[in-house]
Amino acid sequence: MIKFLNLHSQYSLLKRDIDRAISSVIKDTSFIGGKYVSQFEENFKFYHQSNYCVGVGNGTDALEIAIESLALPPESEIIVPANSFISTSEAVTRTGHRVVFCDANSQDYTININDAEMRITSKTSAIIAVHLYGHPCDMDKLLKISKSKGIKIIEDCAQAHGAEYKNKKVGAIGDIGCFSFYPGKNLGCYGDGGAILTDNPNLAQKCRMISNHGRLEKYDHKIEGRNSRLDAIQAAILDVKLKALDQWTTKRIELAQYYMLNLKNVPQIILPKKKKWAKQVYHLFVIRTKKRDELRKFLIERDIETGIHYPTSLPKLPAYSNLNQRQNDMFANISDKTLLSLPIGEHLDKESLDQVICEIKKFFK
Repeated sequence: MIKFLNLHSQYSLLKRDIDRAISSVIKDTSFIGGKYVSQFEENFKFYHQSNYCVGVGNGTDALEIAIESLALPPESEIIVPANSFISTSEAVTRTGHRVVFCDANSQDYTININDAEMRITSKTSAIIAVHLYGHPCDMDKLLKISKSKGIKIIEDCAQAHGAEYKNKKVGAIGDIGCFSFYPGKNLGCYGDGGAILTDNPNLAQKCRMISNHGRLEKYDHKIEGRNSRLDAIQAAILDVKLKALDQWTTKRIELAQYYMLNLKNVPQIILPKKKKWAKQVYHLFVIRTKKRDELRKFLIERDIETGIHYPTSLPKLPAYSNLNQRQNDMFANISDKTLLSLPIGEHLDKESLDQVICEIKKFFK
């Protein structure tokens, strides 16, 4: 079986250090807050070239808290790319704002900035830039819009740990950046976890207060907040894995390039394209084919796991039927039936990819 994801294999590589980290937290009984969380926040913000990091309970909470911290006008519009996980749009609605979907690019699958710009109205308060599949968005264009229109830029970095835009790591390029540490991410913990990055000290303090019942000190509740904290065991695990992230990213890039080289002449497949200014960390390696479902069945019969990210574009979900964007002439509304994610990750080698490539070529022969 060529697995799409193999977290046990990843754990085996770091078993001694992870076991020691978990044992230390338990020995110190430092489960909420404390030195393990602070240490990871420091290391993660340094890694991502940011001034402030706030650990939170999960990636969705990170988005919701980030939006709340920006104090946007009530019921304002926030533009979200139509090809993303529902967390991106869910966070908008659950913080009292209105989702407006824009299209995604056909080459790198990130936000179509031209389409987003056309959807800006007097009610637009923010754009969420989703660095999808590990490819960064064109941040210069987004920052230009932000400056000219007075619109906040929120980075959704859930799939982009370590990704770079023009040699600058994502997360603190816009106003505020949000990360998920769901186990299957490039940097994942052993449960739920998330983080918020920003270079703005006021936003950082606001996020920390919101995530911890509206306080910075015990019982000193300045505002009403919520309970969304990265726990110490997860922080300790993440701190161990952070040291291996660059090595894992290099492996993902090598495997992606191998796919590119060996699948480029398969006529019924459309491969992803990387911008020259991007460091794409390949959380997912996504191809397109009109025979997606048949190919996926063919591969699983040969013990090759694949994924679909995402099978239904956000505007076509029942949750958003009230927005009437299901029929919009968007690339995202059409491509969702053709997307297929091939196995990629540090658990694989080129010999494993040779099997995947060989079977794909057999299918299209």
